Amino acid sequence: MTTVAQNSLGLYFSVPFCRSKCTYCNFASGVFPASSHVPYVDRLIADLRNAPDWASSMRADLTLNVDTIYFGGGTPVLLAPELLTRIFAEIRDQFQVDADAEITIECAPGQLSDATLAAMVAAGVNRVSLGVQSFVDKEAASSGRLHTRAAVLHDVRRLRDAGITNINLDLLAGLAGQTMASWRESLAVLVGTRVPHASIYMLEIDEDSRLGRELLSGGARYHAELVPSDDAIATMYEETLAAFAAAGLAQYEISNFARPGFASRHNLRYWHRQPYLGLGLDASSMLRSSDGTVLRATTTDDLRGYLDGESAPETAWLGPTQQLEEAWFLGLRLNAGVEVAALRSEFGRDAVEPGVQVAHRLAQDTLLQFEGRQSSVRFRLTDRGRLLSNEVFAEFLGLGAPEHTRHPEQLVSVR
Repeated sequence: MTTVAQNSLGLYFSVPFCRSKCTYCNFASGVFPASSHVPYVDRLIADLRNAPDWASSMRADLTLNVDTIYFGGGTPVLLAPELLTRIFAEIRDQFQVDADAEITIECAPGQLSDATLAAMVAAGVNRVSLGVQSFVDKEAASSGRLHTRAAVLHDVRRLRDAGITNINLDLLAGLAGQTMASWRESLAVLVGTRVPHASIYMLEIDEDSRLGRELLSGGARYHAELVPSDDAIATMYEETLAAFAAAGLAQYEISNFARPGFASRHNLRYWHRQPYLGLGLDASSMLRSSDGTVLRATTTDDLRGYLDGESAPETAWLGPTQQLEEAWFLGLRLNAGVEVAALRSEFGRDAVEPGVQVAHRLAQDTLLQFEGRQSSVRFRLTDRGRLLSNEVFAEFLGLGAPEHTRHPEQLVSVR
């Protein structure tokens, strides 16, 4: 299993610009005018420069040693090459980036120009995530994607020719019109690329996407009537487990699969509760303080407010009880699971015991499995538990007194 350094920082940059808005997307991204790109990068750089002072004002620790960088979106590669170069130059001016840092950029297939690819390589980008969602052109088009299967395969070749071989491909189970046959086709094409990492997501139905709102209202726009049933989506997920295991893509987290040594180091930060600084629209940060509390902060999801610098990040401090809850449900996302001895070492035996009792009850319900005895017990999700993971995680909330409080200096802006 890939590990995350304890005394290092991850940087996350949100770039919300898209050429089209996918029907299923519930992120704070959209088709914004290109005229906003330069002021957006200006604001990102201002936030980056001010990050140490902001962290200090919040009494949070911020190491300058960076070993993972992640550009998400949106479509970060829509930024002009010179803008990406500016951001990377500022990162290296303000922080100490490890020589072997994992540096990832998300790309929309068919939208990566030669000039941008050259700028990425020059900046040290060594990992790319392509948002494919489906290798069946009709499914991709009906969900608002602009690429074809041929475009994806062409980009994979271009990335490898440029020296970027650490490539992730995303697929989404639950697209309108998707069938078991078409899902198997997408899985087969992905496996055939021999990429070292794959992410598989299941459609979320909520009010934050156009398709989700249509499904909740019983409408027919965006081909909502063709969305597969929950049972069908669950079967697609189960098919994935078998297909990827046979292809050497080992599952290490609910949605993520990798060949040995290619697990996403940046995403492991989230699940191991290691510090990261998020910059840009709707970006989240997690920092620790010397007194043992954890700061979580999220920037505004309003682009105009972000560019104007009028909206301060929403901040909250987590005490031991909330940190323990996170340790359970974030740790259980990983196939490695949760080691009870490690929790007891961090939080104390008495604090951990209620969660252990919950875990044993969930094991009786075949949602968790455990191995070892007494102090060496480790709990993991079962295959059934992964399909019902939100229900499992909810069982670990509210095990103690409320400690999730606003920090008195929450109005201090990152800018």
